Amino acid sequence: MFEILDRRTTLTGNQIKILAAAIIGDALEFFDYFLIGFVLAFLIGPWKLTFGQSATVLMSSGIGAIIGAYLWGWLADRVGRRIVFIGTVLNFSIATGLLYFTPDNGWVYLAILRFFVGTGVGGLYCVDLPLVQEFMPSHKRGWVGGLVTCVIPLGVGLGAVLGAIMGTDQWRLLFAIGVLPAVLVLLVRLWVPESPRWLCRQGRYDEARKSLAWALEVPPSELPLPSAADAGPIVTTSWFDLFKYPRSLIVSWLGNAGAQTGVYGITLWAPALFVLLLKVTPQQAAKMMILLSVTGFVGRISFSYFSELLGRRVAGGLLGFGAGALTIIAGYHYDATLLGMSAFWLLLGAAFFFADGGFAIVGPYAAEVWPSHLRTTGMGSAYGFGGIGKIIGPVGLALIVGSNNYLKPDVPLTQIPTAFVYLGCWFLMAGAVYLFFGLETRGKSIEQIDKELNATADVAASATIRRA
Repeated sequence: MFEILDRRTTLTGNQIKILAAAIIGDALEFFDYFLIGFVLAFLIGPWKLTFGQSATVLMSSGIGAIIGAYLWGWLADRVGRRIVFIGTVLNFSIATGLLYFTPDNGWVYLAILRFFVGTGVGGLYCVDLPLVQEFMPSHKRGWVGGLVTCVIPLGVGLGAVLGAIMGTDQWRLLFAIGVLPAVLVLLVRLWVPESPRWLCRQGRYDEARKSLAWALEVPPSELPLPSAADAGPIVTTSWFDLFKYPRSLIVSWLGNAGAQTGVYGITLWAPALFVLLLKVTPQQAAKMMILLSVTGFVGRISFSYFSELLGRRVAGGLLGFGAGALTIIAGYHYDATLLGMSAFWLLLGAAFFFADGGFAIVGPYAAEVWPSHLRTTGMGSAYGFGGIGKIIGPVGLALIVGSNNYLKPDVPLTQIPTAFVYLGCWFLMAGAVYLFFGLETRGKSIEQIDKELNATADVAASATIRRA
């Protein structure tokens, strides 16, 4: 049955609806997630926060994302993509809305609620990409997967625009606006059915045919009734099955860890660092973040194309080495000017073409390297493990600069170059992992990838048995 899907050369209106739902979800998801960076720029002065307190607020969502990615990703393989998609949106939208009630000097309240924002964000990212990919032809999977992630910088950019126009005492309104993603639940209920591949793996063959027929906009009777041959036998998944695929584990876990540590360390701190280093107002710092959002958006579109042109491995290497080099150079020029403008700001803008743009590879590829019955569990585990970067990225910078230092413009920040070398090296590690250890999935159907991965796992299992 899925051969008919792979023969399609254009997307139907319903496939575009699936894509639109995921795109809107990702944009609003990361709008919610990165709001804290803009809010923090407003609070560092009035609340007299230290780098350590600020890092606690920034990293709490990272801890939540780790738990959310593992939990929601596992559930999506067990109970289905669609219901988990809805649950994650409600999770992070409600938690963000509750942040509107943050009391003055309530950085602990901020940290606690940000933890719950993180659980929803980590979960949605791990279910929307597999959901989209399982409705798409193989030759469009890389491009479409990258396109879903392209809008994430627009979510950050929306936060930057709102942060630029908000008054100093209006930062709570940013959190109130963060409730809007809950509207997405209505779109999902109206548009998106359950994944036909997931239904097929559950033995629900008639429902799978109806789901794919809806996506292809044909009567179900025009499609053959699927069987176990279409999506493999019915499998009861176990989290420990992930370790049967060590190469998938290494590439998806370490690639995510390197990319997330670098990009979250920079993005969450950037508005506050612009205030501290460049002596600008929080509103001006938010405007400066628009450049990073724009270059990140252009980068994601470019890397969506690179993933099909160059392959996943080479494109992933380009992400890591390009972002790592420019991040390190930016750190050493934090107090320099170029063409009358801050060299630090311009270099970070260039770095984000690779650092943020490369996530058009990181997310979709982390789903592709796992067999179908472990796709969201594997992607969730990778995003969850990489979520360590949401902690060690912002915390690492704070520790290097001095966690007890207050965030004031007159604090000497001579350790900024060292902090950016730290973040840059994480990008470099991700690039090396993708380039030298990656599995090439370009142009391969999901079923072909499954066969190759399962054949490798079977060979490894047989070798273990023989050694025993």
